[in-house]
Amino acid sequence: MLTLAAGAIAAVAAVPLGFVVYTTIDTGWAESARLVFRPRVAELLTNTVLLTAIAVPLSVIVGVGGAWLVERTVLWGRRVWSLLLATPLAIPAFVGSYGWVSAIPSLGGLWAGVLIAVLFYYPLVYIPVAAALSRLDPALEESAAALGLGRWAVFVRVVLPQLRLAALGGAVLVALHLLAEYGAFAMIRFDTFTTAIMVQYQSTFNGAAGSMLAGVLAALCLLLLVGEVAARGRARYARVGSGAVARPVRIPLGGYQIGAQLALLALVAAALGLPLWFVVRWTVRGAAATVPADLIDALGTSLGYGAVTAVVTVAAAFPLAYLAVREPNRITRTLEASTYVSSAMPGIVIGLALVTVSIRAVPDLYQSATVLLVAYVMLFLPRAAVGLRAGLAQAPPSLEEAARALGASPPTAFARITLRLTAPASAAGAALVFLAVTNELTATLILAPTGTRTLATEFWAKSSEIDYAGAAPYALAMVLLSLPTTYLLFRQSRRSAGPITRRRGSR
Repeated sequence: MLTLAAGAIAAVAAVPLGFVVYTTIDTGWAESARLVFRPRVAELLTNTVLLTAIAVPLSVIVGVGGAWLVERTVLWGRRVWSLLLATPLAIPAFVGSYGWVSAIPSLGGLWAGVLIAVLFYYPLVYIPVAAALSRLDPALEESAAALGLGRWAVFVRVVLPQLRLAALGGAVLVALHLLAEYGAFAMIRFDTFTTAIMVQYQSTFNGAAGSMLAGVLAALCLLLLVGEVAARGRARYARVGSGAVARPVRIPLGGYQIGAQLALLALVAAALGLPLWFVVRWTVRGAAATVPADLIDALGTSLGYGAVTAVVTVAAAFPLAYLAVREPNRITRTLEASTYVSSAMPGIVIGLALVTVSIRAVPDLYQSATVLLVAYVMLFLPRAAVGLRAGLAQAPPSLEEAARALGASPPTAFARITLRLTAPASAAGAALVFLAVTNELTATLILAPTGTRTLATEFWAKSSEIDYAGAAPYALAMVLLSLPTTYLLFRQSRRSAGPITRRRGSR
């Protein structure tokens, strides 16, 4: 039964990839080649590749550098900095772009895109790298130092290789977000595949040109995923034996302390302070003109879609996670992987796929809440599945077997043991999905039923009309909704490092 449910979920999740293949075949190879191999596509490809090639390494440098400062040095106020460096994750990139455009109206072009990308996506690298640093075995560094390596050589030759998986995973997340981002780059007038597809969709509805652009974008996403798997390698990162569970000796910054403080202050001010300043400023300035009913309506819609999607997504992820943990084999791994492929595709590709399928197969569902809900589940299914896998792995099957041996029926034993033990993981996954839904823009713009207002779409509608005062309250509401979940995510990453005991002489 679970296998059938997982298969059905995987089949639905495969719709976007099937849409790309079907559209290419339906358009014809000759016409597809003409639409793909043209100057406009080359321009978009250049913009997208340059943005990714510049912004991703910079995000890694900023994320790893910030994590190293708070986890490995005697940094003043490091506990405060550790939280502040993660907080920009609570600000949607298009809200951050709105703040910077408010400060510099002429902001635009490639380097503006790089600025926005690094400021609002580096936490995707910082959070996992900081968690990895906090649980590294300090004995490795001590051994390298005892062999005569200096501090910089120890960091480059011992610490950095141990951070490879965390940094690589964060870098892939940044790259996938850049390929999918629409609002942030549209606001600064920087053309990427996603912004061009949206313009094409709005002008010709679901024309072949937009579908071919979506195909190229999907191919770039799949190429990134394949590259990430290859880049992982087969090196072992787990330590053998108990190791030295202790805090590493922190490096004194000495004369670099002031410089480090100023650098972190500038980073947090640019990523957090400036956007929040203009959001609050515009909110106060436009308070008299803002219609509270619109904001309340949009807030209620966002909360409703977020809550329903969170429950449905966790329920859909459970069969996949359960089979992956309890019955691992080639089939279950394939079913689980299929959901990751679809979720890696930008919201605009999923939106176009569901528009096509709903119009041709089930016209009554076109522009319905059901189709929008399906899109949200496709986009955010892995956010729930990853946490559920961890929760199920910590719920031994032997406990269920013991409950059945004591007379409980299989459903009762499952409900009382497994479901209760996985409840925290389910709640964490639901919170992540809720956060993503309340800030989602692209798929919502394409699929939302007529008259639907969410915080993201209302913000975008007003900011597109240069009504920054009217857009500000929606931006502020999104940030306030995102802050608690971001904090919980940060705290969870710190707990995942495991308990650490203090050794004598550590500082």
